[in-house]
Amino acid sequence: MKELVVRLSHRPGELARVTNVLSPVGVNIKSVAAMVIGDQAMMRFIPDDVLNARHALDNAGIEYEEHEVVVVLLENKAGELTGVAAKLAEGGVNLLATYLLGVSDDLIELAVIADDVKKAKKLLE
Repeated sequence: MKELVVRLSHRPGELARVTNVLSPVGVNIKSVAAMVIGDQAMMRFIPDDVLNARHALDNAGIEYEEHEVVVVLLENKAGELTGVAAKLAEGGVNLLATYLLGVSDDLIELAVIADDVKKAKKLLE
């Protein structure tokens, strides 16, 4: 599973500019996190079809970064994210992003993006 990151300007229509190149080629966004810090905006998302997403973004001239996603299944209770963050910190792995992929019953599926994917996977097994 891959995450794509697009840096945007903080102005109306920027998110739509990205989604408008993805939807016509049938790319569904499985999970998304978008935020603004100062005058910079960022969209982080996990497409259901990374190949078509890359192709669409490339054709539109939209620059992006790509990261591998580590998927973690957690109990839906207080302290679970603390455990993930602590394991990564103790292992010297820097956390780039994390966001929700889904919730089922008492479980949460979490996307973790780290600077050292192999080490993160090992620490979070």
